[in-house]
Order: sequence, then C-alpha cells, then structure tokens
Amino acid sequence: MIKKFGSIFAGYPAIEDVGFAGKPVHERFYSNEHLVTAFDDTLAIAKAMDRAGYDVFWLAEHHFQREGYEVINNIPLLSLHLAHHTDHLKFGAAFSIPPMWHPLRLAEDFATVDVLTGGRVIFGVGRGYHTREVETFGAPLLDGDANRELFEEQVELMLKAFNERSFSHHGKHYDVPPEVRYRGETMEEITLVPRPLSTPVECWQPIVSGGQRGLDFMARHGIKGLIGGGAAPGGASERIMHQWRDTLASHGRETELGEDLMVGFYLSIADSREEAIRKAQPFYEEHVKMFGPLNMVAGLSQEQIEATKDPSLAPRAGIPGVEQLAAEGAYLVGTPREIGDELEEMQERYPGLESINLSLAISTPVQQVIEQLDRFAAEVIPRFRSAR
Repeated sequence: MIKKFGSIFAGYPAIEDVGFAGKPVHERFYSNEHLVTAFDDTLAIAKAMDRAGYDVFWLAEHHFQREGYEVINNIPLLSLHLAHHTDHLKFGAAFSIPPMWHPLRLAEDFATVDVLTGGRVIFGVGRGYHTREVETFGAPLLDGDANRELFEEQVELMLKAFNERSFSHHGKHYDVPPEVRYRGETMEEITLVPRPLSTPVECWQPIVSGGQRGLDFMARHGIKGLIGGGAAPGGASERIMHQWRDTLASHGRETELGEDLMVGFYLSIADSREEAIRKAQPFYEEHVKMFGPLNMVAGLSQEQIEATKDPSLAPRAGIPGVEQLAAEGAYLVGTPREIGDELEEMQERYPGLESINLSLAISTPVQQVIEQLDRFAAEVIPRFRSAR
C-alpha cells in the first residue's frame, strides 16, 4: 500500500529561454552569483515540503555544471543545512556517487549528518553517468565494467563501516586497515567514528537497465531500488517489478510485488489534463535537451539526439512530448482525481509498493515546483493517508 511520498530535486537556479526553440545547452554558462541561488531555491522547496507533510526530499549529487542544471555537489552537507530549517522532513541521497569519493569519507560524512540531525537522512548510491564528473575525479566511467567493479567494492566497504562495530576489508581497490603499526601493534581492524544512529543502514540505489548482476548485488546487500524519476525514465516497469521480486526470492526473501521499491514519476497537476500537459511541455523539452545527448532519454534516434542541440531543428524532430510520456505511464498528468485514480490502480497491481517519488522537469521555476507539490499534497495524498 502506498504510504510514503517524496520528491527529488537536482538543484538548479532560474533557467531562462527554455524549450526546444530556446537557448542550446552548450551556450549556457552562468555566473557563480547566479548558480549559488540554487541553494536558496532548494531550501524554499524543503520548507514547503515540510509544511505539506511530505516524507522525504531526495537530492542528487553532481559537479562542474556551469550550465546550471544540477549544482548540488555535497548531499550530506546540504542535508544538514536543510534540516536546520525544517522540522520533520527527511533528506535522501538520490544519489551520492561513491566513484567520486573515498568511500570511508562518504561514510563518515553521512554518519555525522545522521547523528547531528537525529536520523533525518537516508543513504543512497549510484554509479554516475556524467563522464565530465566521474572521470575528472580519477574514477572510470567510460569503462563500464571497471566502474561497476569499483562501485560494488566501495558499497561493500561502506556497508561494513556502517553496520559493524569494527571491520576490515581487503579487496582489489581498498586495503582497510593497511598493514601498519599503531601504538605498538599491527592494525587488524578499524572502526568508523561516528557510526549512524540506526543500523543496518537503509540504502537505496537506482534501477535503470535492470541487469541481473546489479539486482543480485542489491538483494545480497539489502539495498532497495528506485525505478524512474529524476534523469531516469519515469513510471513503473512491469518487467523490473517481477524481476525484482524473483531476485529477492532467489536470495531467500518472499515478498509482495513492489516491495522494497520506490517508483518515480514526473508530475504536472492542473484543472484539466490539457492544461497540465501544456504547463509541463517546455520544461520537459529542456529536460530532453539536457539528458538526450547523455543517452538518458529512452527511445530517441541519433538524429533526434543531434536535433536537440539546434533550436531550428528540435521543434520539428518528432521528439515525444509530455502527452506521449503520460500515455506510457512515465508522467502523472491531469487533475488531482485523475492522478489519484492512476496511483490507486498502480497500488492494486503492486500491493507491496509503499513509496512514490515525484519530480518536475529540470528548469521548472521553483515557485511552480512548490505550487505543484502543494496541490498534490492537498488533493492527492489524503486519499492514501486516509486509506492507511
């Protein structure tokens, strides 16, 4: 039964001249003074979500984006700031990227913020998808196998550090502790200080392609999965829902369909379906301009991807819009009643599903983000909270 609601935000300042006919991505180069306004906007959304009774505000880690689309570079640090200005809202990492960290430094930062906020942070990890970011930090991304190998060892190391009173780890990339003398003895184990308040630590990871190796890794370590939302295609995947349940069963856990999963949707709510589509379309077009060349928009031909870079070509390239994505189940579009009906139908299909995550397309003005989340909280969420 659906009972938890959150929203994901990558963090961006005001972005002008949006849509296929607007300014190309490669021509955007904002000043530092403008880029840092994203933090005030993030705080405004967090306060609104806290007032409205949402459960989790998910944040995404990114680096070096002078174009302005994703400027949050340290989720634990920002989460601590947001927690100081809110009362109940939790803050989740969707996602911290271990290949851009030493894993024990990331573990320390998360644990510290968990203690300082009284347990109001949720851990989440991803492998990354921007070569400019991951490769700049000296980690592999172009070599997908090397990236996955590094990521898996890092996650195993962090979970040991979180969940064990003391630990050791000796793998391909990390030797913890090193074989050195300390206070007259050779170290054999080490302890994370501080450790999180509650263990085992709840951990989330995106499910994108649904490869069996990745699902087995998650199941083996008790990691929960997010399908869709943010940069990934929105909506539930019937194939992955069943594959995930089967994977958990193969690891000894019998679950209901949808259990230990969260489904992300793009959101546009209005007095009519037509108005909702119209309001969302230019910002979704900006989303496609950003993510299409990164191969993060499903179903685009190479010609369409190239067209997103040219304002004279993109509007005529036949790129699917909000209406088609809504028909495919990726966008929650329409009136509060229509959106609530769609979620109730999904709840019936996936009785183990508890968490829904909402996102608005990158470049949506912050005031519109708040208005959308406020209306969803006031007119959709009560249907599920009262049922619970």
